[in-house]
Order: sequence, then C-alpha cells, then structure tokens
Amino acid sequence: MRIDFHPSPTPTLGVEWELALVDRGTRDLVNEAEALFAQAKPRMGDPERLHKELLRNTVELVTGVCDTVGEAMADLTGTLAAVVPACDELGVDLYGGGTHPFASWTRQQLTPGHRYEELINRTQWWGRQMLIWGVHMHVGLPERERVMPVLSGLLTYYPHLQALSASSPIWAGVDTGYASNRALMFQQLPTAGLPFQFETWEQFEAFAEDQLVTGVIEELSEIRWDVRPSPKLGTLETRICDGVSTLEELGALVALVHSLVVDLDTRAAAGETLTTMPPWHVQENKWRAARYGLDAIVILDAESHERLVTEDLADLLARLAPTAERLGCAAELAAVDDIVTRGASYQRQRAVAAATDGDLVAVVDSVVAELRNSLARTQQ
Repeated sequence: MRIDFHPSPTPTLGVEWELALVDRGTRDLVNEAEALFAQAKPRMGDPERLHKELLRNTVELVTGVCDTVGEAMADLTGTLAAVVPACDELGVDLYGGGTHPFASWTRQQLTPGHRYEELINRTQWWGRQMLIWGVHMHVGLPERERVMPVLSGLLTYYPHLQALSASSPIWAGVDTGYASNRALMFQQLPTAGLPFQFETWEQFEAFAEDQLVTGVIEELSEIRWDVRPSPKLGTLETRICDGVSTLEELGALVALVHSLVVDLDTRAAAGETLTTMPPWHVQENKWRAARYGLDAIVILDAESHERLVTEDLADLLARLAPTAERLGCAAELAAVDDIVTRGASYQRQRAVAAATDGDLVAVVDSVVAELRNSLARTQQ
C-alpha cells in the first residue's frame, strides 16, 4: 500500500499534553471531562485546543502548529487560562503525573465513541487498566526518506527522555520500585511499545499493509508506538514521556525533543549515517530508564558501551546547544539540567511520600500544586 507523507518544509512543532482530573477533597480521579468541556470550551478562542481521551477522567491540551517551543508553551498556557477556572467551578484539579498513586481502574468510565469501545473490547483487562498519562510531541520533517533513519536514531536517546520525565512510581497504593510504571503498562496494548526499526519508508508501508489486512488495526493511528511517523501531519511523533506537572519541565522536554529531531535530520540530510542500536539494546534501555530513572546506566551504541544517563545527558545538551539556539529554544533546552538538579517527578513524589509517612493524598496534592504554581509563575 502507499502511505503519503506530507512533508513539513520547516521543523514545525506540536504538543499534546494529557492531564488527569482529581477531586479537590478526596484527590481521587473523577469522571468529569464532559462537564469540564462544557465549562471551559466557551471561554476558549479555539475549542479544538481541548480534546477528549479514552477515559472521562482525562483531558488533553493540544497546541496548533507552532514554529518554536516558546510559541507552543504560550499556546498551552492560554488553554490552561480557560481550563483552570472551569476546574475551580467544578471542584476538580488538573494532575500531571504518569499514573495516579491510588485510584482504582474499576471506577473509571469510558468516553463514548466507537474507537474507544473497540479498543476496550479487544484489549479487555489490559485496556481497562490504562490509568496512564503522557506527553506527545510532533516535529515536522521535510523528507519522507529520512523519517525512518531519524526515528531509529532518536531511539538511541529514548532512555534520556524516559528518565527525565518519569512520573509514575506509585500504582494502586504501592510503590512499584519503578520510576515509570506507565512505560511498562502502556506497552501491554497490542500495537503499543517500541517501534520496529525500518530502514526505508517502503518497509513501513509493507508493515502497515500487513497490519490492516490481518485486522490488527483499522487505521494507521492505531499504531501506538512510543515513536511513530504521522504521515498526514508530516511529523515524527514522540510519545515516550510520562505526564508532566510543570510548564517549565514541559518546555524543557519539548525543547530537547525539538532539538534532537532537527539535529538528527540535519545530519542525515548531510549524508551522515546516524548512530543506531540493535533492538535488544533499545529494549533494555527502555527497561533500565523505566526502572531506575535518572540513576539508570544506559547502553550508548551497538558496541555495548555504557554510561550513567545523566552524564551522557550533559554531553548531549552541549552538543545540541547550537541547534537549540537556531530554533530559538536555547533557554528551554538549558532548563533540562534543572530537572536533574531538582529531581525528576518520580523522585519528588517519593520524597513527599517519605516525608508524610506514605500519605498518597499528600503526593497528589504536591503534583497538583506544582502545576498551579508553575502557571502562576508564567502570569507574574
């Protein structure tokens, strides 16, 4: 089959930010998305900036097509300015973590729609378990033939993105021992998880045809890889990151992805063979980052060299600095180092739990407060 990739002449940017809805008193998840849409959308300049998701406890903030990280963050901040007051009126708060620490999946309601009903009908228990939230980032690419090489090159940095964003250590009232339980939960869906590393677009087309013919998917969007091409948009979509609880951290992660993809594409366009790793190393790196977060020792290359992820990250930020300068996100990229210094969300959540004798309501309080405080800082 033929899959047309609609190229982006410039490295445009788009962000999709999933947030959970929690009750202001109990801090449990609430199925109030429809009520929130009714309250918030009339206040928004573009109601399409707020999307529904699989479950009614979730809303997704979506940017338009942006040229810079700053523009994308301003777009999201504008949407929050309408959504937060609507939340206040409903007695709910926005929660930016990869999982909720104590909510029960049995009390969550499915969003109406054929697509969601079919997903649950097929995946059953695992589909119903998906109390997970993440951030998806699109970067425009100009040439179809470079999409697959850039995708494979980006997987080398999978653990860096996973470790920085990890925010899902606690599940069903228990500390899982993982920095990102979400990463391992989501890959249980049949078309989710790590992508295949195809060398050419034609190989991807052949794969997609097999998936359609055998009924694995009904449409391309049901390929839910952690990194995937988005042919209609002309982008490479990165879906690695856990939910994020501050605008500053979100901006830093978006800048890292934007700079990484543009750097890889620029090098590929110049004829450079991008560094890639065999699938078994990529798979191991995903597990290590999910398990150990910023303490992970990751595999760097096909020769099996290893290094602490934060040490490799420091060199990566230095290498990407000129690209970030060119893209207008130098300050945001530099803020990646602040995540390491301050501690990632999974570390901060565990610190709150330790300080409150395991009070998981206090953990939710802390994540909610981080988002509110970061929004207040942007408004100063």
